[in-house]
Amino acid sequence: MTTHAQFNDDTVAVPVNQDALERVSNGEFYNPHAILGGHLPTGDAARWTTIRTLRPMAKAVTIVTQDGEYPARHEFNGVFMAVVPSAHGEDGWSVPDYRVKTEYEGWDFVPTEDEPYRYLPTVGEMDAYLFGEGRHERLWEALGAHVMRFDDPMGNENGEPGKPVTGTAFAVWAPNAHAVRVVGNFNSWDGRRHAMRSIGSSGIWEIFIPGVGAGEVYKYEILNANYEWVMKADPMERSHEVPPANGSVVVDSTYEWGDADWMAERAAKDPHAGPVAIYELNALSWRKDVKDYRELADKLVPYIEKMNFTHVEFMPLAEYPFVGSWGYQVTGYYAVDSRLGGPDDFKYLVDQLHEAGIGVIMDWVPAHFPKDAFALGRFDGTPLYEDPDPTRGEHPDWGTYVFNFGRREVRNFLVANAGFWCSEYHIDALRVDAVSSMLYLDYSRKPGQWHPNKFGGRENLEAIDFLKEANATTYKNNPGIMMIAEESTAYPGITAPTNAGGIGFGLKWNMGWMHDTLEYLHEQPINRKWHHNEITFSMVYAYSEHYVLPISHDEVVYGKGSLFGKMPGDDWQRYAGVRALFAYQWAHPGKKLTFMGNELAQWGEWNHDTSLDWDCLNWVEHSGVQRMVADLNAFYKAEPAIWSQDFDPAGFQWLTSDDADHNTLSFLRIGTDGSQVAVVVNFSGEAWPDYQVALPKGGRWQEVFTTDDERYGGSGIHNGVFEADAGEYHSRPASAKLTIPALGAVFLKSID
Repeated sequence: MTTHAQFNDDTVAVPVNQDALERVSNGEFYNPHAILGGHLPTGDAARWTTIRTLRPMAKAVTIVTQDGEYPARHEFNGVFMAVVPSAHGEDGWSVPDYRVKTEYEGWDFVPTEDEPYRYLPTVGEMDAYLFGEGRHERLWEALGAHVMRFDDPMGNENGEPGKPVTGTAFAVWAPNAHAVRVVGNFNSWDGRRHAMRSIGSSGIWEIFIPGVGAGEVYKYEILNANYEWVMKADPMERSHEVPPANGSVVVDSTYEWGDADWMAERAAKDPHAGPVAIYELNALSWRKDVKDYRELADKLVPYIEKMNFTHVEFMPLAEYPFVGSWGYQVTGYYAVDSRLGGPDDFKYLVDQLHEAGIGVIMDWVPAHFPKDAFALGRFDGTPLYEDPDPTRGEHPDWGTYVFNFGRREVRNFLVANAGFWCSEYHIDALRVDAVSSMLYLDYSRKPGQWHPNKFGGRENLEAIDFLKEANATTYKNNPGIMMIAEESTAYPGITAPTNAGGIGFGLKWNMGWMHDTLEYLHEQPINRKWHHNEITFSMVYAYSEHYVLPISHDEVVYGKGSLFGKMPGDDWQRYAGVRALFAYQWAHPGKKLTFMGNELAQWGEWNHDTSLDWDCLNWVEHSGVQRMVADLNAFYKAEPAIWSQDFDPAGFQWLTSDDADHNTLSFLRIGTDGSQVAVVVNFSGEAWPDYQVALPKGGRWQEVFTTDDERYGGSGIHNGVFEADAGEYHSRPASAKLTIPALGAVFLKSID
């Protein structure tokens, strides 16, 4: 290649302001692309291109074009400049393609590298506009780190002809920063060579760095509003170093999904109308011998199939630093938890569940975020993501920040995040954590620690608008998904449509049912008749929202005891109590959720540092409960009477609700197809022989399920096929005398 002498006529070189040159050399200029890279003068001088490059500590720099090599002279503080012939085409003169060859003192080789400052912005004007308006529904495609490839006449970034340039486009929102740089091993964590440019008034900073590919660890080095240099992880990172390391990781997904049939079916149906039996789990402690998401898939999928659950629900799997938070203190909202692998590993897990016909739910935590210095808090030196009002910007109980739900860009960050998980990872439902804390300005605050909204009320109007937007947008863009609220108050319209004034969730956890049921079951059977209203009260409000009945992780931790441990009595009674609770919960109107370990009736409460007590299955009592749950799920899925009218009063009728003396309930579940299942639950400690059960019709009936089967560890009481006698009883036209087992439930169907 021909080497040309430096062009010495500085009158042709594009001049630069000395102050800007100094700031560029220190990596502190808001628009380094205006100084570095190739620039054409005007008029006839456009035949010559001025190229500036920043190479701190370089001994010599050479600009390499297709025409030859041009030595650059040192201009100022590591900035080198050369004037080279411009390229000429049909549209006139243009900056030629070039590379930079750099010699360093003591180095035995001379690297030739591509130059970031010769590339146009990778964030478009429409991206910046939509984000500023808070309406960029696929924000993850504009911001963050994206591996990109460009064809170039000089070949790839290493000068290999015929191969595209591969690099990573970085974009981050930091509107109050004075400068932003990308740092990583690729620049020895010296960000001066990779200072980003500010995109107009959007607050977005951008740069494309050739040669940076998947697996590179990076951070943003921000000269913040207080003129302090701080290191921050990427808010839009797709992956993260394994904690406690806290760098972001560039991702280039190559996963090919195999769940096309599932996704098509998902989009074509209403999941809220079907059977929903959810197995909630903590991915890190379900089995401690699981090393990654792929191994988890290989063990979890067959188990869920065996247990006949319709869905799994993962406690939060967005990146979080402190394992003891169980994922509820998120720092990387767009990154899957790296402890079990990368994005493609998690996609494999979801894919395998889908191919087995199992839906995937994930907990989502937009209510708050932790104060870890590397993450979102005071991101550009100001309360950027968090509410600047101290009475609204922090959760006093949790020691975390609260998002500024009224700021368009922050709301966009969160709304797009909900869509991201459903779109990119094919998640079928999001369970939104701590909704109550978002609804109320006085949540966990004493008088004087909060101030009313503009109407004088306690409602957080901005957060409510955010929730409505998140629900409406996610449902619109991802047909067939579910949005589920964990909300513990009586705030009206949580599951009402947004166009009817509601918040727009599809389902809501029924915390009242959970509390009342567990309080009732905590009582000794002999005392339960005095608490009968606790077990029947849920039907007073059962149709006020579209409910999920949860026995969740919160109920089996922090000294609350396991589900088995909550039950009074001797061991036999405890096992029977667990079985009866499952049957009652599954028969009650509403979708179902239980936490891992409940199905084993394990003795100890959940401990995130250890696996479930799988060894307990060596005892027939525990394996019997597990077998019953699997059979119960199979029965549930096969019987539309128990799920097809969960949200319609037409799907439920009391048969007997007031038999407190016997601690017994009986009711009818009715399907949209007219099918009926009669349910009798005996919460007393003794069996009731000749117990008269009101029934909707006479003729032959059959006991189709009982928790007292010997295979489940029960006493073996069965009613088989029996005749219902005509004659009014409890306002019903027929009845039958049955034996109802102690701490047991039976399901009955007419066979005439």
